[in-house]
Amino acid sequence: MAPGVNACKEFQSHLTSSDYDMAKSKHNAKSNSPLTKSNADFGGRHGNNSKNGVHDLLQCPSCRNLMYPPIYQCPNGHTLCSNCKTRVHNRCPTCHFDLGNIRCLALEKVAESLELPCRYQSLGCHDIFACYTKLKHEQNCRFRPYGCPYAGSECSVVGNIPTLVSHLKDDHNVDMHDGCTFNHRYVKSNPHEVENATWMLTVFSCFGRHFCLHFEAFQIGTAPVYMAFLRFMGDDDEAKKFSYSLEVGANGRRLIWQGIPRSIRDSHRRVRDSQDGLIIQRRLALCFSGGDGQELKLRITGRIWKEDSQM
Repeated sequence: MAPGVNACKEFQSHLTSSDYDMAKSKHNAKSNSPLTKSNADFGGRHGNNSKNGVHDLLQCPSCRNLMYPPIYQCPNGHTLCSNCKTRVHNRCPTCHFDLGNIRCLALEKVAESLELPCRYQSLGCHDIFACYTKLKHEQNCRFRPYGCPYAGSECSVVGNIPTLVSHLKDDHNVDMHDGCTFNHRYVKSNPHEVENATWMLTVFSCFGRHFCLHFEAFQIGTAPVYMAFLRFMGDDDEAKKFSYSLEVGANGRRLIWQGIPRSIRDSHRRVRDSQDGLIIQRRLALCFSGGDGQELKLRITGRIWKEDSQM
């Protein structure tokens, strides 16, 4: 599915782990630096970034992102970030000379001295960071975009929650429902075609938030199973404020699951493979369907509640 217009794309980090650790140690040794005394997460502070006119010098001529150490230069002095050095196969995109492994130490020192905005500034984060704390902050920034929660396709769309809700509705044709209770029906004419089963996703809106109900067929080892689970469209700390229950049953049998919805920060596959949800073995699913083995008919009911408002 093609990405939506309002989607925000993630960028690659330009800092290798070894260089990060070495430079971070040097940075932490400067105990008199005011940046080590800031009160924002990961050493950030609220305000405007440095206005010293050097940002253009640190802009990679290839990807147009700011360069962080290691910064490389060709024999003619053209600079390039470490990610692009690999991407252009070690050849300068400006003069086409081989780059080699020449470091531009002067620009690296400039980069170390800068106070830079979070890359998610346009999404609402206005904190300012030193070079090496900025990257660590961005890995956990609460304003960083979410990935599309739709399963069963290689969808690369990312964005904030309103963007993703519209994307799921318009591009994936996902059913949207209001309310904290649901009644989900799954029918498959040939219950033995587990490997070819389609994924189903329904989005529910309640308590001013959105939840994704997944239902699908897959295999645990060689055993075919059906699974239903709920994900929260938001961060994990807020997801833990909610609980949900799922129930499936028929013909005098009933199976109940209760749990906490997982954040969509956790991938669909990660949640599924952790088996954190209602799992129905195929033999039991056929019992719920009538026992004739000709058609799968499962009806799953559920409820979402907020822990401080449960009756």
